[in-house]
Amino acid sequence: MNTKRFWITCAAVYVVHQTLSFLIHQVWLMPTYEALAHVWRPEQDMMSKMWMMWVTSAVWVVLFCYIFVRGYENKGLMEGLRYGVIIGLFYFLPMAYESYVIYPITYTLALQWFIAGMVISVLLGAVTALIYKPAA
Repeated sequence: MNTKRFWITCAAVYVVHQTLSFLIHQVWLMPTYEALAHVWRPEQDMMSKMWMMWVTSAVWVVLFCYIFVRGYENKGLMEGLRYGVIIGLFYFLPMAYESYVIYPITYTLALQWFIAGMVISVLLGAVTALIYKPAA
C-alpha cells in the first residue's frame, strides 16, 4: 500500500464527501427536512452534536478508502465506479429503507436518501480510483 497516497486520497475523498453532503442535505433536501421538522431534534441541539457527524464521516471515509486500497486492481476509473456502486448498495440501501421503517419519514425522503447516497458513493469511488496509486 502506498501510505502517503492513501492519506492524500482520504483527505480528498473527505472534502468531496463533505461538499456533496452539504449540497444534498442543506440545499436539495432542506425543504423536505423543514416539512418534517417534528421528526428531528431542535436545530441548536443538532448543531451541538455536529462534531460527531464530522468524526463518523472521517472514519467512514478512511474505511471506504482502505477497503478500496486492499482490493485495488489497477483498473482505473471503472474500478472506482464499480466500487462506488457496490458500497452504495451495501451501505445506503439498508440505511435509507430501514430508516423509513423505523422513523416517521416519507417514502420520498427514504428514496431521496438512497439516491443521494448512491451518487455520493459512486463519485467518491471515482475520486478514490483517480487519486490512489500503489507504491512503485
